[in-house]
Amino acid sequence: MDINLARAWVHTIAGAVAEQKDRLTWLDSAIGDADHGTNMHRGFTAASAALDGLVPDTVGAVLIGTGTMLLSFVGGASGPLFGGAFRAVGQTIYTPAATTQELAEALAAGLAEVTQIGAAVPGDKTVVDAWTPALAAFRHRADAGADLAEAALAAADAAEEGMRATAPLQARRGRASYLGTRSIGQLDPGAASTALIFRALADAVTAR
Repeated sequence: MDINLARAWVHTIAGAVAEQKDRLTWLDSAIGDADHGTNMHRGFTAASAALDGLVPDTVGAVLIGTGTMLLSFVGGASGPLFGGAFRAVGQTIYTPAATTQELAEALAAGLAEVTQIGAAVPGDKTVVDAWTPALAAFRHRADAGADLAEAALAAADAAEEGMRATAPLQARRGRASYLGTRSIGQLDPGAASTALIFRALADAVTAR
């Protein structure tokens, strides 16, 4: 991943979130505050626009800047989670380009940050349920010597599978946990956004 691809990833996320904003809000209306789509759209729109005025010298600078904008513009619990995750990913890459292996380690840092902030583990019906399998799939392909496109596509598929797997779970963290068994049967909106983020990475890579 180079600086231009990092930019393309953020722009692609912003486009995907804009397209899926109403769906994300609808998902959140069932088990949250019905503002997830609006908040994520505001945050990634701001992050994408900020890149137009940024002259980064590393991949990390692109992603740290994105995370900072998400912290500033995404409300609720999602701001710290996704903002912190992007900043953590960026803080591991201090070069103009990163190998697939290095990006795997950066994505692992992002997951570690999300886990620390949200105190969630797989099965809690959160972002972690999509990010964990995505990272595992990405890392598995990277360790096998696959290129970035193959690793990113595998991660996107795994994230979407993890998102779908949140439906039968009972939420144990966040606003949804207050609903108890009533949260069962609903997809987690944070996991849905995570799936969009990983699919956007795959789309940005394959578009090149």
